[in-house]
Amino acid sequence: MTPGHIDFPTPGEGEDCRMVREILDLIGDKWTLYIIATLKDGPVRFNELRRRIDGISQRMLTINLRGLERDGLVKRTLFPTIPPRVDYELTSVGKTLLAPVMGLVTWANGNQESIRHARDRYDAIQGADLSEL
Repeated sequence: MTPGHIDFPTPGEGEDCRMVREILDLIGDKWTLYIIATLKDGPVRFNELRRRIDGISQRMLTINLRGLERDGLVKRTLFPTIPPRVDYELTSVGKTLLAPVMGLVTWANGNQESIRHARDRYDAIQGADLSEL
């Protein structure tokens, strides 16, 4: 499929465009991709999720999990034990997100060096342009 054949909503097309933007904002959030990737192999307890995602605070993990649950991407299961046990797992819709997310991760890993070089070239040119002023 070529980019010309992808049916992108035009900015300002109303509700559809806003919803797509909201979903892309959710997926593009700093922590969402890590959470989804961590849940790819099945249910994980809250504290285990927190241990596996380096740098995420308890508060940010809670906020992100609630958002993912609200959008139907993550399922929360509470077990009535003492202390209570809570597991999180991807829903069937959440699992469909794995392929595109992993595709983006693969693309980013495969292109990081060329992007780094492009940035260095651009910054060098911009720096040279600024010094000529």
